[in-house]
Amino acid sequence: MTASPTASVLFVCVHNAGRSQMAAGFLRHLAGDRVEVRSAGSVPGEQVNPSAVAAMAELGIDISRQKPKVLTAEAVQASDYVITMGCGDACPYFPGKKYLDWQLDDPAGRGVEAVRPIRDSIRTLIEGLVAEIDAEAARGRQG
Repeated sequence: MTASPTASVLFVCVHNAGRSQMAAGFLRHLAGDRVEVRSAGSVPGEQVNPSAVAAMAELGIDISRQKPKVLTAEAVQASDYVITMGCGDACPYFPGKKYLDWQLDDPAGRGVEAVRPIRDSIRTLIEGLVAEIDAEAARGRQG
């Protein structure tokens, strides 16, 4: 029996090609089906950044089949958490959502060596997010 996801998370960056794709990959990997994962960009790129794909592959996480998607108001409305990564004011605001802004360097145009520290920072943030979502779910079960 598969339980329904305990939360829905939307990662947003400008091109939906690097940071948001790595974050989504980590969250899928670490939380499995406990969390519904989306990512989008305010101005989506043509493809996922090859250096981001390579950096994630080093950890056994395959994001090579992901495609940049355009940010929609519907995606924001359908999410419990909206995590922005340098998309400025392009993200629509809806009351009742938890908004987080993660200050991360943009991996665009950088080689895999430069992307690794960004990837590792994202992993740390995702681990904290998973712990927060799990704690919220546990409180919900108690309440």
